[in-house]
Amino acid sequence: MISGILIVDKEKGMTSRDVVNEVSKIFKTKKIGHTGTLDPLATGVLVITINKATKLNEIITATYKEYQVEAILGIKTDTLDITGNVLKKENTNFKKEEIKKILNSFVGSYNQEVPIYSAVKINGKKLYEYARNNEEVVLPKRLVTIKYINLDDINYIDNQTVIKFTCLVSKGTYIRSLVNDIANKLDTYGVMTNLRRTKQGIYDIDNAYKLSDIKNNHYQIISLKDALKDYFQVKVDKELKFKVVNGQILDNIYNQEYVLFIDDVVLALYKNVDNKLKPYKMFI
Repeated sequence: MISGILIVDKEKGMTSRDVVNEVSKIFKTKKIGHTGTLDPLATGVLVITINKATKLNEIITATYKEYQVEAILGIKTDTLDITGNVLKKENTNFKKEEIKKILNSFVGSYNQEVPIYSAVKINGKKLYEYARNNEEVVLPKRLVTIKYINLDDINYIDNQTVIKFTCLVSKGTYIRSLVNDIANKLDTYGVMTNLRRTKQGIYDIDNAYKLSDIKNNHYQIISLKDALKDYFQVKVDKELKFKVVNGQILDNIYNQEYVLFIDDVVLALYKNVDNKLKPYKMFI
């Protein structure tokens, strides 16, 4: 049974769940996951985990993501992207240096308001359900970090400013909200019109395959061992293997935060807790 990571270049119009369902059929397994939802509007890197690799979901989800973004300044919609209902519209004509200055001001951490058209739950109900029922709800805020944000292009179309930028952001960052926040700082409105994820952690678009390629058997699975190659590795002997396989707590004689135990296959990833190594992810 294949276990590993598959990098999919998600196409526009599909949900992340649609992609997972397609890959599940191809590999004839229900043990499939992904590590970060992309809206139907978005394209690009969707990291798919297969069988034992689903145990890596938490680790990969926590990594930084890079996006290429296109946005119009001067339009407001209920969804904060171009698929929503237009609520307000105005002419804009922002200069390149003005945009650059505002983008640079977002580098660092800030509390970002979660968009109402999202699956985040408040009191057991998803935010988009409040929106569809026209119910009022206080939108939660999350601390997010923008590692970098660079202006790539600026154009003026139909009396509005269209910008393209690239950003590297932390887990939980909503790009729609970031566009809205950028627009607010410019004292206008903003909507995301295109979004492409180009990187998540160590996985980038150059290693991604379209679903049509995968269906035609043109793809490469990243093995568990390769996916975890950056961790400190220890090849076990018979005695140590017995302890690891049985999930025993070990002395951290390696002075490492994480230790990957292997023999011919990946056995387990241990984590340092109070100077002891405790099982974190078991693969056997």
